[in-house]
Amino acid sequence: MTNERHNFFAERLHQHGYRLTPARQAVIATLLSTGGHLSADTLAEAVHETAPQVGRMTVYRTLDLLSELGLVRPVYQGTGAAHYVLIDSGHHHHLVCAGCDTVIEFDECVVAEIERVVAERFEFEVWGHLVEFYGRCANCRDS
Repeated sequence: MTNERHNFFAERLHQHGYRLTPARQAVIATLLSTGGHLSADTLAEAVHETAPQVGRMTVYRTLDLLSELGLVRPVYQGTGAAHYVLIDSGHHHHLVCAGCDTVIEFDECVVAEIERVVAERFEFEVWGHLVEFYGRCANCRDS
């Protein structure tokens, strides 16, 4: 699965005229192996462990490029620093607890119909979405 996803990233880069440089490959491999949800600084540190030649600014520029291509998105979730999540499947969903700050990730796409309606109404071609629901988890509700 990870190899398929890596190939998807490589194909998207090539489609838009970008090369899969060793530095970009290191960033993508680290994102995929960790599942995303990393700040730029944490990602830069993780990349440096496996590819010490890749500088922090290269990681930041690669994140900007991957965001521009719709492969990752920054999310903030009250931490102050953006954390980057993978969007290569076209969608990404979170439940965020306001009580304990737990983030529950889920794959079931519950907004497909909304996506269709919005696309039709605004004559907009939707490529993907990031959805976050805020509330309280079962543990916080029981407290």
